[in-house]
Amino acid sequence: MTKRIVILGAGESGAGAAVLAKKQGFDTFVSDMSAIKDHYKKILDERDIAWEEGKHTEELILNADEVIKSPGISNNAPMIQKLKAKGTPIISEIEFAGRYTNAKMICITGSNGKTTTTSLIYHIFKKAGLNVGLAGNIGQSLAFQVAECNYDYYVIELSSFQLDNMYKFHANIAVMMNITPDHLDRYEYKMQNYVDAKFRIIQNQTAKDAFIFWNDDPIIQKELHKYGIHGQYYPFAEGKKEGEAAYVEDKKVHFTEPISFNMEQEELALTGKHNLFNSMAAGISANLAGIKKECIREALSDFEGVEHRLEKVCRVKGVEYINDSKATNVNSCWYALQSMKTKTVLILGGKDKGNDYSEIADLVKEKCSGLIFMGLHNEKLHDFFGSFGLPIADVQSMQDAVNAAYNMAQKGETVLLSPCCASFDLFKSYEDRGEQFKRCVRNL
Repeated sequence: MTKRIVILGAGESGAGAAVLAKKQGFDTFVSDMSAIKDHYKKILDERDIAWEEGKHTEELILNADEVIKSPGISNNAPMIQKLKAKGTPIISEIEFAGRYTNAKMICITGSNGKTTTTSLIYHIFKKAGLNVGLAGNIGQSLAFQVAECNYDYYVIELSSFQLDNMYKFHANIAVMMNITPDHLDRYEYKMQNYVDAKFRIIQNQTAKDAFIFWNDDPIIQKELHKYGIHGQYYPFAEGKKEGEAAYVEDKKVHFTEPISFNMEQEELALTGKHNLFNSMAAGISANLAGIKKECIREALSDFEGVEHRLEKVCRVKGVEYINDSKATNVNSCWYALQSMKTKTVLILGGKDKGNDYSEIADLVKEKCSGLIFMGLHNEKLHDFFGSFGLPIADVQSMQDAVNAAYNMAQKGETVLLSPCCASFDLFKSYEDRGEQFKRCVRNL
């Protein structure tokens, strides 16, 4: 009898998983509680894959031999609970895709810097002429590419949600940028649960594999010994220590192994301390993949950055406007504020995921000339920042936020959208939030 695969969620990962499942000859069914976008319906219809939207029909789902779950669906969702009670295996799209390719996997996780580092590694590999795909939280789904393309390497950004349902997937190179509190609402507000999810990235590594990590991250240092890591360590840090695979000294970035080389720090395309770490992690990954040092140097110096991550929009009446909509947690905003060179009007707020704003308190006092709270429920922001003595505006739309910032910012200052929060109270996504910000700014 043909094995039945049911896919819950028909976004990028779900549609891709369905395409691969169908290609592998499985009885494939896709179910989404929301409306399915026309683009994904077309993909499913073209391949004669059965689907439903706006509901989960139990008799079409509970008969599955295996379920592939969208990372956006909580493990506490009623249908997931029913499947667990039946003992039905539930996996992620990445886990499923990994079964059908022998490509080398370069996987990146962390609370912040994932997208930039993933994009940077992909840029270096592409520049070196390697046959490489970009997947995970970014680009086309891994499953779709495994079904339709034939890459030798995949550079994959992995969120904790994707890692949650990965069991046998094997990362040849695993990169962990940092761990700070994020998504705690999905982890019973327990930091350890979130940390354990992140460390799943190394769970199947062997002695031939590499684990690249930021050596000064206190949580990584504390947890490192717990997980029986089998891969080789390649730590990076700002200061030179024994065994660093990359470090900074005399304004040069030094890469030590397997090939030793350095480059001037000011040649790096990306500025700010956090981007220094992103560049080091990417350089080590490329070095381990055997890419020539000349190519790594060139690629690290001509990379153009990631949309919605400290993206300069334009200057209006002497005020710089920066879109950092991708900052969906407090630590991300910390990095953004830390890189500001002028007094800053900060726009923050949205769907709070259990945030602790004390991490940015000192930087807000030092760098900010005004705060704009954007969201339906700003009480927590007022409680925390209300005593700082800064001008504050409450807004319910991006247009109002940009207008308030325009009125508040003085010539020579910066307006920074770095919300610390998810976007779902007022926007479709962080991309939608960033696009609206850019449109409103350009219309000033």
